[in-house]
Amino acid sequence: MKQWYESLFENYGKKYDNACFTQGTDGECDFIEKEINYNKSLKILDVGCGTGRHTIELTMRGYSLTGIDLSESQLNRARQKAKSLNVFIDFQRQDARKLSFENEFDVAIMLCEGGFSLMETDEMNFAILKSVTNALKENGKIIFTTLNGLYPLYHSVEKFCASSSKEGNATYRSNTFDLMTFRDHNITEIEDDDGNKKSLKCNERYYVPSEITWLLKSLGYQKIHICGAKLGAFSRENDLTTEDFEMLVIADKCLGNLG
Repeated sequence: MKQWYESLFENYGKKYDNACFTQGTDGECDFIEKEINYNKSLKILDVGCGTGRHTIELTMRGYSLTGIDLSESQLNRARQKAKSLNVFIDFQRQDARKLSFENEFDVAIMLCEGGFSLMETDEMNFAILKSVTNALKENGKIIFTTLNGLYPLYHSVEKFCASSSKEGNATYRSNTFDLMTFRDHNITEIEDDDGNKKSLKCNERYYVPSEITWLLKSLGYQKIHICGAKLGAFSRENDLTTEDFEMLVIADKCLGNLG
C-alpha cells in the first residue's frame, strides 16, 4: 500500500512547480552558495529534489549536483526541465532512508521537506538524517528545512495553510495537532496535472530546535545553527521564533569552515 506522500507526488510536477512554497528558489540558492563559500569544486547531493528546482538552478550556476527522490513522476519532470535547458544532471530514484552513497558528497541539501518529517515514524525520519550523513565526507555540511514545532503551539496550522494557498494548489482541512507526538494530521486535497482530484490522509512531524540539535549531535555534527526559514530569503540572521512555520538548519561535521 502506498503512503500518502507517494500518492501525493504522482503526476503532480507542474502543479507542484506552481505552488506558492516553491517560488523562492533563486534566493534559497543564493544562500546555499554563500554557505559553501562559492566553491564550485564541491559535490552537492539534493535529497528529495522533487522537480529539481534547486538542483537545476545550482547546476546552471556551475556547481556539481546529484538529485535523488522517491517519486519517479517528480524525477521525470526534473529531467524534462533539465533537458529543455540543456543541463545534464544525474537524477536518481532512491529512498532517502537507504541511500547508496557513502562518504561521497561535501554538502547535502534537503529543502522544502525533502523527505525528512514526512515519514510515518520518528525512527524513519531519523533514518533519513543518518543515511544522508553517511553520504557526506568527514568534513561535510547539511542544510535542510523542517517544520517548526513551536508554531502549532501558538497558531492554527489549518489557518496558515489556507492563507498561504492559492487557486489550483493543494488545500488542507481537518487539521489536528497531536501534542504527544508533535504530528499534524490532516486531509490534503489536490488536483493532479491531468485534473484528477485526490483526497489524502496525511500526517507530518513537527520538530522543536532542541530535538533537531540532539539528533544531529548524536550523528556527530559539531556545529549546528537553527534559524527561521523565510521563503526565498534564507539567512542565518533570521532568529527562529514562534511565528516561523519552518526552521532552517545548517550543520557541519567539523568545526572548520567548508570551502
